[in-house]
Amino acid sequence: MAALLHDVGKPATKAVGSDNRVSFHHHEVVGARMTKLRMKELRYPKDVTSDVVKLVALHLRFYGYGRGEWTDSAVRRYVTDAGPLLPRLHKLTRSDCTTRNRRKAAQLSADYDALEERIVQIQEAEDLARVRPDLDGNAIMELLGVPPGPIVGRAWRHLKEVRLERGPLDRDEAEAELLRWARDQGAI
Repeated sequence: MAALLHDVGKPATKAVGSDNRVSFHHHEVVGARMTKLRMKELRYPKDVTSDVVKLVALHLRFYGYGRGEWTDSAVRRYVTDAGPLLPRLHKLTRSDCTTRNRRKAAQLSADYDALEERIVQIQEAEDLARVRPDLDGNAIMELLGVPPGPIVGRAWRHLKEVRLERGPLDRDEAEAELLRWARDQGAI
């Protein structure tokens, strides 16, 4: 379904520039919304709809990788955002990287090969399938001296963002980051 619907947002986003070049900016976002509505109307199960919508929304994320601009953080986010759909996202993205220009097609394929190799390298060093903050909720409550509640969730989400951005932290670094964040938030 994602292969069928991944470009459904193109007609709604088509624009012709002053140089007569056609663009479809944000067609993946528009297409994801359209896909969700259409699949709901067709009474697909919610879990299937959710997976297809996510794949449609993510199918263009790969572009830009070949210019060498992706940090390890960007690769972690790509894998984390795709979650268990990563193998399907690989297939969809490779299928969508088509062009009659053989040189460009070869470059896109090589770029995606490089991304998959980089994912494997980072996965060998980290468990990308289950990126979690370096401190759990109990450690956050103990360190901040707070009971269960919204502050724990906000702290957990902040530490997860730090984890995605910088990779694994040792316990001391994670605790220092949590305390810095809590001071900045006025939580302590």
